[in-house]
Amino acid sequence: MRILGLTGSIGMGKSTVAGMFRDLGVPVFDADATVHDLQGPEGALVPAIEAAFPGTTGPQGVIREKLGAAVFGDRDALARLEGIVHPAVAEARRRFMADHDGAPLVVFDIPLLYEKTGERGLDGVVVVSAPADMQRARVLARPGMTAEKFEQILGLQVADAEKRARADFVIDTGTSLAETREQVGRIVDALAESE
Repeated sequence: MRILGLTGSIGMGKSTVAGMFRDLGVPVFDADATVHDLQGPEGALVPAIEAAFPGTTGPQGVIREKLGAAVFGDRDALARLEGIVHPAVAEARRRFMADHDGAPLVVFDIPLLYEKTGERGLDGVVVVSAPADMQRARVLARPGMTAEKFEQILGLQVADAEKRARADFVIDTGTSLAETREQVGRIVDALAESE
């Protein structure tokens, strides 16, 4: 089994590319979706998060704005939150691997791969990238996003140019969806041929 890490800065089209891998039959472990499930209604982590950060959860699970305000800019608080979330995500990833034992290729969709988890345990990294003006337009079109918030997020992420330089594969999403899909297909084919 080969394990590819899939990453990219905000607004680069990583979720779309992850869907294209799935469409080709490649199992994709989505770290963000796992966190959303763990923190959603009746999520397994809601009680621990409420205990650590009182008032940040409700009937629908974690109240993202409140939890964000509780940890934003506070390294100790963020470390406490990560100490709750990361072990649970690691366990979900272990179950995913057991469920897909025997698959020739799996993808780990990890938004902060270079910033947090690193490349350990991966056979390669795919970086999703687009021109900066396109990235900016995509992100600023999101509900509740501001230019200031976008700049803050970018400041916390490894620069796109560095991610591209470190990647084994780069997928350009500044093209049509059909062209992006072809790039994904070429990566899957290349890995299948090199087995």
